[in-house]
Amino acid sequence: MQPSASAGLTRALDLGTRKFWRLTGRKIDPYGSGRWLRAPQNTGSLVEDSWLPAAADLLGGTVVTDDADAGLLADMAELDGPGFDAGDLHPAVRDFYEHTARYRLEVWSAWSPLFWPPGELISRVWGKRLQQLAVPMRPLDTAHGMGSRVLPIRDPAGRQLAAGWLRTLRSTGEYVYGGLYAPRLLPGGTRPAVNVAFPLESGNIQANFMPYADQHDGAFRLESPPGPFGAPGTYVVAEDAGRTFAARLPFHESFRVYVDDEGVLRTDHELRMWRTSAFRLHYKLQRAD
Repeated sequence: MQPSASAGLTRALDLGTRKFWRLTGRKIDPYGSGRWLRAPQNTGSLVEDSWLPAAADLLGGTVVTDDADAGLLADMAELDGPGFDAGDLHPAVRDFYEHTARYRLEVWSAWSPLFWPPGELISRVWGKRLQQLAVPMRPLDTAHGMGSRVLPIRDPAGRQLAAGWLRTLRSTGEYVYGGLYAPRLLPGGTRPAVNVAFPLESGNIQANFMPYADQHDGAFRLESPPGPFGAPGTYVVAEDAGRTFAARLPFHESFRVYVDDEGVLRTDHELRMWRTSAFRLHYKLQRAD
C-alpha cells in the first residue's frame, strides 16, 4: 500500500471512530453540566507529549519541565473527604504520589487469553501508531523497565493544578501512556476522585477513580466500579462537527499501591471488561535516590 493511501486509511479509521462515539454516546456541554468531563485533547493523531501545552492552556497554567521532585499530586490530602484520610496511608505510598519523578518503574504484564487477540489488534492499529495507550502485550516488552517523566502544570502562584505523567519503554523509547492526573469532584460527589485523562485526536479517554486507604497496612486503593453515567468509571469523549459526545465504557479498573513484607513498594493493577479480567500489570517502584 502506498504511504498516501495508508495515511488516508488511518485518517478514515480515526474519523470513523469519532463518528461511532457520536452515534453511541450522548451529547454533553463541556462548559456547562458536562464540565466534569472537560479534559485535554490532541490536535493530531500522533500523541506522545504534544498535548501538554493545550492542557496548560485549558487549566490556565504553565508546564514545568525541570522539577525533579514533582508528584502526580502536590499533596495527597487534596483527596480527603468522607471515606478517605491521607493520614492513613503508609509514608512510602504517600511519598510516591507526592514525589513521583524520583521513582523508577519496573513492570510485568499478563493478559487473559480471551482478551489477548483484541488487545493485540488495538495495540497495532491504534496504540503504537498513536503513541498513546499502547499497553504492553508481552512481559519482555518491559524487560528493561519503563521510563517515567512527571511534568506538573502550575498556576502563576505556583499551585499545582494537574500533572502530566509520560511513560515510555526504556528499550525502544516508544510511548506507552501519556496522561493528565488531577483531583476532580464528580456529579453528586462528596469527596474528590482521581481523574486520569489520556488525550487523543479531538477527544480523550479518561478514568475517574475513587481513593481508599487500607488502615491495616496503609495501602492506597483506586477503584472505578460499575455504575451509571456520572459515577466513577471510564469514559470516552469525542468532538465531531463542533459538538462534544461522551460514553461510559464497560471497563473497570483497580489499583493497589502497597509496601510488601520486605519493604518494597509495589502496585497491582487489574482491568476488567464488565466482570471479566482482561489484563493485569504489576509494578515495582524504587526511589532513584
